[in-house]
Amino acid sequence: MTNDQLPMTNHQYPIPNTFGIDAKAKTFIEYYSLDELQQVLKEHKGERILHIGQGSNLLFTKDFDGVILHSGMARAKFLDDETVEAQNGLRLDDMIAQLTDMGYSGLEKLSLIPGEVGASAVQNVGAYGVEAKDVIERVYTLDVETLEERVFTNAECRFGYRDSAFKHELKGKYIVTSVVYKVKPGDATKTREEIIETRNGKLPKVGEVGSAGSFFMNPFVPEEQANKLLTQYPDMPHFLVDSAPSLVGRAGERLVKIPAAWLIEQCGWKGKMLGGAQVWPKQPLVIVNANHATAQDIIDLAAQVSASVKEKFGITISPEVNYI
Repeated sequence: MTNDQLPMTNHQYPIPNTFGIDAKAKTFIEYYSLDELQQVLKEHKGERILHIGQGSNLLFTKDFDGVILHSGMARAKFLDDETVEAQNGLRLDDMIAQLTDMGYSGLEKLSLIPGEVGASAVQNVGAYGVEAKDVIERVYTLDVETLEERVFTNAECRFGYRDSAFKHELKGKYIVTSVVYKVKPGDATKTREEIIETRNGKLPKVGEVGSAGSFFMNPFVPEEQANKLLTQYPDMPHFLVDSAPSLVGRAGERLVKIPAAWLIEQCGWKGKMLGGAQVWPKQPLVIVNANHATAQDIIDLAAQVSASVKEKFGITISPEVNYI
């Protein structure tokens, strides 16, 4: 739908978001080609613009006084036997399902992650030891100012844990239009089915219970701090990882990842509610809209969870969800 088909009443358009928060936009535009996207950006130059996917990693705290863009481009094509290019509006899990059915593997551990292809590159989504950066070869974008296309290599995207350059120095400057993933022939059916069964067993189903999937990121702490905690909590799960610029300030520092879900559970938050928001009983990494929660309910609950983890363990856990 193009902009000239839309009436211009302020804050009339419900914003799609998996939390189920009632938020509206001044203008909502869905485009179906790069030409349309370029035209929309030209017509709305100077206005506040936010490009969203399914709204699976967003918490709208109020109505959006600007233009919400969403892609209706949802096709994928093989470039060769080892790469597939998918448009930004294609649901990530739909693409993975298609690849699995066709006998290709590589992305199956990302099965059932909510969101669209474009967001997978921005957020560097990950699960079960695989991150989007491991399978992304390059990312096609559109410069919001110049309206010119630009291709980013994997290295230029500066991927980090649940992070990329598109969330920092490139934020708001480029719109991801398609992503090229590396794939390989192989039967991934069993792995995909196991991942789906596991996720369905502990995570709320998108569309049935309002959530954004994992609300908090797993924290990384210096090895010395982790060792001190292990003397108090010998059963604490922990994983030694290599340092990365996006995680620490000192190159070469040895880091330990500690599951945020374990930290939250130790603080007694499993199943606890605040207003209409709840820490999911089966997976405390998730906060859900259990009973007509407001955005403030969710923010307050997240803040209290984070504060209790900090008090008990001296560890800061940060939201993966973006507050808008």
